[in-house]
Amino acid sequence: MSDELSWFRKVSFAEGWSFILLLGVAMPLKYIWGQPMAVSIVGAIHGGLFLLYGFLAIIVAQKEGWTKKFLLTALIASVLPFGPFIFDRKLSASS
Repeated sequence: MSDELSWFRKVSFAEGWSFILLLGVAMPLKYIWGQPMAVSIVGAIHGGLFLLYGFLAIIVAQKEGWTKKFLLTALIASVLPFGPFIFDRKLSASS
């Protein structure tokens, strides 16, 4: 496994969990209990990880010879809850 792919998988894991925390913890704290600080913090972390995920997906796609369809699948996975985890299983199966 290349260093880039290893980093992508780590960032993918972190991005997936940050999205789940944002949707499942931070947003209820804001909209149900009036605590917007959690969205500010978790949202900023998730935003950075989301951008890094996309950047690394493009780099890994070039290095690993992914098809455009496979790269598009990776990018779509980043906007779906649990998507990065599902894509990682697909990635593991293709390796």
